[in-house]
Amino acid sequence: MTMPTAHTPRHASGSFLGFPLEGFSLFQSLLLAFASAFFSFFAATFLAIVSLLVWNGLLHHAVDYADSYRYIGFPVGGLVLLMALPLFLTLWVRAKVRK
Repeated sequence: MTMPTAHTPRHASGSFLGFPLEGFSLFQSLLLAFASAFFSFFAATFLAIVSLLVWNGLLHHAVDYADSYRYIGFPVGGLVLLMALPLFLTLWVRAKVRK
């Protein structure tokens, strides 16, 4: 005796980690782009602050913690934003063209 199986519909454009890559509105695309830049800014800044804490504490240096925002967090956040905006806006344009 065989067990019935449920077939789940597949997205035509695929998914990333279970997250569908289609059907976003313009607002959702912009929100996702800025949210990814926001998250990466704070993640990179956190790692830079912890690294400076270790650097200053163990090696007795006096590096200013504001450098972690200026030289690590801001460039990483800006780079992610520059990569995420075209990606999510392209996904939005593709969804509009298909309709």
